[in-house]
Amino acid sequence: MADGFDYLIVGAGFAGAVLAERLASQRNRRVLLVERRDHIAGNAYDEYDDNGVLVHRYGPHIFHTNARSVFDYLSQFTAWRPYQHRVRALVDGRLVPIPINLDTVNTLYNLDLSSDELEAFFAARAEKRERIETSEDVVVARVGRELFEKFFRGYTRKQWGLEPKELDATVTARVPVRTNRDDRYFTDVYQAMPLHGYTAMFRRMLAHPNIKVMLQTDYREVAELVPHKHLIYTGPIDEYFGHSLGPLPYRSLEFEFVTHDEAQVQETGTINYPNDHAYTRRTEMKHLTGQKHDRSVLVYEYPRAEGDPYYPVPRPENRALYEAYAAKAAELEHVTFVGRLGTYRYYNMDQVVAQALKTFETLPDV
Repeated sequence: MADGFDYLIVGAGFAGAVLAERLASQRNRRVLLVERRDHIAGNAYDEYDDNGVLVHRYGPHIFHTNARSVFDYLSQFTAWRPYQHRVRALVDGRLVPIPINLDTVNTLYNLDLSSDELEAFFAARAEKRERIETSEDVVVARVGRELFEKFFRGYTRKQWGLEPKELDATVTARVPVRTNRDDRYFTDVYQAMPLHGYTAMFRRMLAHPNIKVMLQTDYREVAELVPHKHLIYTGPIDEYFGHSLGPLPYRSLEFEFVTHDEAQVQETGTINYPNDHAYTRRTEMKHLTGQKHDRSVLVYEYPRAEGDPYYPVPRPENRALYEAYAAKAAELEHVTFVGRLGTYRYYNMDQVVAQALKTFETLPDV
């Protein structure tokens, strides 16, 4: 297409960038990547602040995956720094491991249980559920009401603006319960951070001569002006259709960055606050990045009902509304929807990459 592009991709986050790179390098197609923000990398965007500290502008992004194919793919564009994330929760005035493990319970209750005894401890407190349908069901059926109240209810209410019993089981099912002393937040085979940051990785991904990037641009301003054969849309699917069936609910976040004149402030990357303060958690960036610097930055996260869409709200009625939009999308011959917002799913970064790679395999060639 001498005077235009083969593909117009909306959104320069993981989904859009992966598809742009694959189409350019593997199919030799010309791609225009359009991004509303003033930077690439989506919510994974990182940059150096005024003091030279590398920060994640949209909250902590910790890469982890069990998919060798995803890790190998991204390894083309970055070297890695091994990193295993650890989180503490402030409960009853004590910082204890989360996910709940043997040390969590022994510390909170001044006990000296073994792993087998901890299993019995949980079983004695668990509430029987005929069916596991909600986020509350997941936790109380496993560890009982008291630990649910201490660790999950307050955090979930802040994060989602809803009671756990109003949310799908998938929300709390993401956080396991352990009977050993493993205090890693994730147990995936591959746990690492891009050595020079996410933005640097994205720059390499998009460096192909077949890719043109336009920032601070709403795709609707250029879609009719720039010839293209196929549209790949990674934004909110309801927004694409002008919210014609009603808006899909999302949760947003507001971030507060606080700089400290000391090299390290907290013992772990993240501290959760399930029951205290308006924020849900605070993260010390240098744990994640491994940067050496005499100052350190903490980022505090405040969930919001309004703002940029971050998290699809997992409830049956919301899923039904998405399916109605998906039916409309299926009728469009030259448009493909992909990504967390385009498919209204609560994906981790590696899951978005995997989805984009799979989409590439089935994407119409133009």
